[in-house]
Amino acid sequence: MIEKVYQITKGTTKTIERVIADDHVHFMHMILPKGEGLPIHLSNANLYMSVLKGTLAIDLNDQGIHYYEVGTILNIPLGIKMDVHNEKEEILELFVIKTPVPGSTVNQKN
Repeated sequence: MIEKVYQITKGTTKTIERVIADDHVHFMHMILPKGEGLPIHLSNANLYMSVLKGTLAIDLNDQGIHYYEVGTILNIPLGIKMDVHNEKEEILELFVIKTPVPGSTVNQKN
């Protein structure tokens, strides 16, 4: 078999899983019920955040909360303060893709 096959968790409970972590990409899957989120942190790579279900509430660098719905893909640069959470009743489900991977010399700020 040439291809590698990966599976993501299906469900409604809080899930944060690294599906792929290799030298090329980090591919994460997140399920966040109402009131759940990530700890406030700085982005450690250039990342793409894709909303699969629900509505993403995100505050970047204290600019105020913005809301993004299904079908939205955000690009967030390295070193941005992030507050990611779900304020709505509907489950929030996301894919987060980091490339180049954290720690890569391509990802260093000058």
